[in-house]
Amino acid sequence: MKTKTIVLVLILSLFLTNCVQKTVKRTVVFRLNTANMAEIKKVGIKGKDKPFNWDYATEMKTIQKDSLYELMTTFDTGYNYTEIKFMVNDSLEFENEDNRRVDFTASDTTFYNATFKKR
Repeated sequence: MKTKTIVLVLILSLFLTNCVQKTVKRTVVFRLNTANMAEIKKVGIKGKDKPFNWDYATEMKTIQKDSLYELMTTFDTGYNYTEIKFMVNDSLEFENEDNRRVDFTASDTTFYNATFKKR
């Protein structure tokens, strides 16, 4: 009985260790165009994968006031994409709609250019 248990545990451990998905680092440069908006106080990104989350927005850097914002970040992920939404002045875009899907490119860095509330 003890031998059968040991064999069973070994077989299960082989199956479980082979199910782990390999993770890779994915760098993304997010650029958000807000040229049609005025009096912007803060711009950020919410998302489903670390370093983002849905509870609070990660602040973006001003490249051109009231016009262009940028954030570069690196994901440690096993997926080929992530999902995000932008926030401007505490207003979440596409509320109650699908998230933006950002597909990672095969190159070292993915560039994602967007305009607030436009797909």
